[in-house]
Amino acid sequence: MRIRAVRLDELPVLQDIERAAGQCFRDIGMPEIAEDEPLTLAELAGYHHAGLAWVVSAGGSDTPVAYLIADRVDGNLHVEQLSVHPDSARRGVGRSLLDHLAAHATSEDARALTLTTFADVPWNAPYYLRCGFQLLDDDRLTPGLRTIRERESEHGLDRWPRVCMRRTL
Repeated sequence: MRIRAVRLDELPVLQDIERAAGQCFRDIGMPEIAEDEPLTLAELAGYHHAGLAWVVSAGGSDTPVAYLIADRVDGNLHVEQLSVHPDSARRGVGRSLLDHLAAHATSEDARALTLTTFADVPWNAPYYLRCGFQLLDDDRLTPGLRTIRERESEHGLDRWPRVCMRRTL
C-alpha cells in the first residue's frame, strides 16, 4: 500500500471511487446518499492545488483505490471526504489515510483532525471512534464546524443523524 499526493489526471478516478463506495449506502436504506454526485473535477482540483488530496495505490498498480481530501478549518485539518473502493475495503486503507493526514496536520502545527459523519452507519461514526476520534457535543463546535453542519443540513443530510468528531493530535 502506498500513499501519495493525487495527480490531476487521476481526479476522474476519485469520482469513480466515491461512486463505488457510495453504493454501500443503498444496502442500508440510504439510496439518496448512493446517488449523490461526487465533487466536480474543478472542486477536486482545488484540493490538489492546496496540497490536501492524497490517494492510496495498492498491489502492483499505481491506480488509486482510495482517497482523502481535507480542508483547513479553525486551525485544524478537516476530513472533507474519505472514500475507499469496496474492493479494497476492510484492509486498513482508510485508517492509513487518516494516519497520513494526522502526520501532515502535525507538520502544520494543527491541533486536531475533525470530520462530520453519519452517526449510525457502521463505516462512519463507529469506525471513526475506532480510529481515535471522539464525538463533539454541539456546544463544543467551532464556528467553522457550525458552518459545515449548516451547509450539510441545507444539502439534506440531516435526514439521518449526523455528528461532528475530533481526533486530538
